[in-house]
Amino acid sequence: MYGICNLSIVPIRRAPSHSSEMVSQLLFGDFFTVIETENDWYQIETYLDSYSGYVHKHQVEELSMAEFAKLQSQKQYFAGEFIDYISSTSNDLVAIPIGSLLPCYDHQKLFIKDDEYSYEGKVYHEKLAKADLVQIAYLYLNTPYLWGGKTPFGIDCSGFTQMVYRLCGYHLFRDAKSQASQGEVLSFIEESKPGDLAFFDDEEGNINHVGIVLNNYQIIHAFGKVRIDTLDHSGIFNNKLQKHTHKLRIIKQIIPNE
Repeated sequence: MYGICNLSIVPIRRAPSHSSEMVSQLLFGDFFTVIETENDWYQIETYLDSYSGYVHKHQVEELSMAEFAKLQSQKQYFAGEFIDYISSTSNDLVAIPIGSLLPCYDHQKLFIKDDEYSYEGKVYHEKLAKADLVQIAYLYLNTPYLWGGKTPFGIDCSGFTQMVYRLCGYHLFRDAKSQASQGEVLSFIEESKPGDLAFFDDEEGNINHVGIVLNNYQIIHAFGKVRIDTLDHSGIFNNKLQKHTHKLRIIKQIIPNE
């Protein structure tokens, strides 16, 4: 069994209950495999990042195996406007945030099963350079922190890095710990370039935070909000609090330097 998100933003929960913790989100166009059904809930695994959790079946649309396979074979296009609307042939409007997947996109048209939509905004569909990645990261400045969030209305640290990389044509895993398994290790902070990822750990050595390296020993990351702070050999020095808030563990290069 398969499905797709045909609403703006749908919560993915840890357990099959509306009161359960939100661990991530489906954005419009995200499609998935249904692992099992529990009452009115689907346990799913997302196609783009293999993330699992529960979504309510009334907030998604079922797909056939053939429809799912068609989406897998399509080139991926992502909405590039901070927030925009798509309209259906019946003039229904759906608001979609930046980074939403545009299924079967072709010349401002997109399709979910038999439903046709129009989208006239900016589209991302190619691998971009590191310099472009940094500019996209700036778009999210001052977005409030939200555990499990992936949109400009609320985002967590790994959701932020994942969405920025998604728009640049690169797929990151969902959680910081998993993202730390990707890319090439850099030995020293001096080797890092803007667009590389810096990871941080807790007292037990568990990776629990990630941010994007900028020029001049700065980092952009989601902590309270998406903000820019100082990065040094110890970790992140919070310019507002005037103290270190995160302990540096490792720096990874995901996109090769030009």
